[in-house]
Amino acid sequence: MNVINIEHISKIYGEKTIFEDASFGLQQGDKVGIVGINGTGKSTLLRMVAGEEEPDEGQIVRQNQIRIAYLPQNPEFPMEETIAAYAFDGEAEAYLVQSNLNQLGIDAYDTKLCHLSGGQRRKVALAKVLALDFDVLILDEPTNHLDNEMLNWLEDYLRRYRGTVFMVTHDRYFLDRVSNRILEISHGKMYSYSANYSRFLELKAEREEMELASERKRQSVLRMELEWAKRGCRARSTKQKARLERLEALKNGTAPLQDQTVEMDAVETRMGKKTIELHHVTKGYEGTCLIRDFDYTVLRGQRLGIIGANGCGKTTLIRMIAGLEAPDQGQIEIGETIRIGYLSQEEQDMNTDQRVIDYVREIAEYIQTRDGKISASQMLERFLFTPDMQYTPVSKLSGGEKRRLHLLCVLIGGANVLILDEPSNNVDIPTLTILEDFLSSFVGIVIAVSHDRYFLDNVVDRIFEFDGTGRLVQYEGGYTDYLETRQSRMEQFDGKSKNPEKTAGKKTELKKKDSVAGWKQSRTEKLKFTFKEQREFETIDEEIAALETKIAGLDEDMLKNATNSLRLSEILREKEKAEAELDEKMDRWVYLNDLAERIEAQKTGKE
Repeated sequence: MNVINIEHISKIYGEKTIFEDASFGLQQGDKVGIVGINGTGKSTLLRMVAGEEEPDEGQIVRQNQIRIAYLPQNPEFPMEETIAAYAFDGEAEAYLVQSNLNQLGIDAYDTKLCHLSGGQRRKVALAKVLALDFDVLILDEPTNHLDNEMLNWLEDYLRRYRGTVFMVTHDRYFLDRVSNRILEISHGKMYSYSANYSRFLELKAEREEMELASERKRQSVLRMELEWAKRGCRARSTKQKARLERLEALKNGTAPLQDQTVEMDAVETRMGKKTIELHHVTKGYEGTCLIRDFDYTVLRGQRLGIIGANGCGKTTLIRMIAGLEAPDQGQIEIGETIRIGYLSQEEQDMNTDQRVIDYVREIAEYIQTRDGKISASQMLERFLFTPDMQYTPVSKLSGGEKRRLHLLCVLIGGANVLILDEPSNNVDIPTLTILEDFLSSFVGIVIAVSHDRYFLDNVVDRIFEFDGTGRLVQYEGGYTDYLETRQSRMEQFDGKSKNPEKTAGKKTELKKKDSVAGWKQSRTEKLKFTFKEQREFETIDEEIAALETKIAGLDEDMLKNATNSLRLSEILREKEKAEAELDEKMDRWVYLNDLAERIEAQKTGKE
C-alpha cells in the first residue's frame, strides 16, 4: 500500500528543469535510497515530500494523518543554546531523546552547540528527529560526519525500523545494507529499482543497454524510411500517409540521455626526498589532550586514512599538517618541494554573487594537465559544469555542486600532497567514483579523514585510528583490512575466539561492542555463578539457536502469506516479539560469558 504518491510533478529553478512529469509511489515498509549526480534534485524531492516545498506542477498525495519526520542536510542550530535546550525542545518525549543521545555518545547536555564539532551537532539533530513519533522518516545525508561506530548504530536502527524510510546518502555500504529500493533521478525523470545498491548498478546497466538498443533500432528504421522518402514517394494512399507520419515521429524521437561523468586530470609536480615529518606532536584543547606524542614520517606516494570518533582530533591533526594550526608540543617539518592542497570539511565561504567561471579563474586562467594546457572553462566542463552553469552565480548551485567546485579548485592548484577532510560529504556517487580513480593514480601523497568505508577501501593503503586516549594506532590496508586486523587483535587480547557456529557473528559483534564502547561493567565483587546462572549458562546457546530457527521460520511464513494482510500482521507481531527475546538473550550471553572468563582467570591465577 502506497503511503505517499508523487504524481506527475515538475519543478524548475531559473532555467534549469529539475523534474519533468516525474512520478513515484512510496510504499509502507520501503527503505528507499535516492541516487543521482549533484544538482538533479535529490534534496528538493525530499523537501517536497516533507511538505517544506511545493512542485510547480503535479501533486504529492500523502496518506491521511500520516506522520513525517525530516532531517535536512544542513539543520539550523541555535549555536548559543545548550544541547539540552535544543534537543529537549520539541514534540518528542524527553526520555526518548535522552536515550538516543546516549546511544550516539552525547552526554554533556550543558555544552553549548557552538562548542561541538560538526559531527557532534549532527548527532544531536539525529537524536532529536529519531525520538519523534513518525510513520515516514526522511533523511538527507544522514551519514555525513557520523563516525564508524555511529554509522553501524544507525544502520542497525534503520534495518530494524518497521516503517518507511526515504533518504539521500552517498555511503554505498550504507545503501547496500539498509535499502530495499533505489530511486535514481536522472535528467528530470525517476527510475525505481527493487534492489539494494549493488543490484541497482546491475539493473541500471541493463536499462541503459536496452535504451541504447532501442535507439539503435530507431536510427536504423529512420535511415530506411528516409531512403524511401528520398525516392520521391507521394502520399497518395492512406498507407503511404501513415508511413510518412511514422517517419516524422522517428525524426522527432530523442536519443536516451546519458549521465555525464566527471573527468579529472592533474600534472605531476616534483617532490623532493623530504616530505612531511611529525616529531612528538601533542595537541589539546581546554584541558583535553587530543593528540599525544605522535611521531611519524609520511612516505612518498602514501595514501593515509585517519578514522576515529567525532571530536577525537582528526580534523585538528590534518589542520596542523596543512599549517593552519600549531602543535602545543613537538614540531611538524614540511619539505621545500611540498605543495599542499587542502579540502576542508566545512562548506567554504564563497562570494555567492560571483560567477562560477570567475571563481575558478581566480586560481588559474589555464590549467596544466598531462595532455597540455586547458582553459578554466574546459576544466569546468570536465567537472559537469555546462557553459550555462559557468556563467551563473555561485548562489544558484546546490550544496553538492558547491562541494564539487571546491574540490575542483583544490585539484587544479598543482598540489603534490592532497589533504582531504571528509571528501565524500555532499558529493554524489558518480563524482566519488571518479575521485577514487583519480586518487588511485595520483603520484603524490594523499591524507584523508573519512567515515566513508567504501572510499577508504578504494583509496588508502594505511589507516590510523584514534584510540580515545590521544594515541594513534596504525593498521595496514583499507577499511576492511582494518576491521579484520582489529578483530584479530581483540580475539588475541581475549585469549580465545568464541564458538564459530551460526550465532558467532552476532556474538563477536556484541563482544566487540562490550570491549570497545566502554559499557563493560565492573564485577569484581561477584566471581562465581549462582545456581540459576549456572543452569542458564549451560542452556543459553541452545535457546539462542532455537530463537534464530523460529525467526527464520517466520520469515518463510511471511513469504507464503504475502497476500494475506491479516495473517501477515500476526506473523510480524510474533517475529518482533521473537527478535526482542533474541536481543535479550544475546545481551545475557555477553554477561554470562564475560563472567565465566573472569571466573576461569581467577582459578588459573591470571586475574
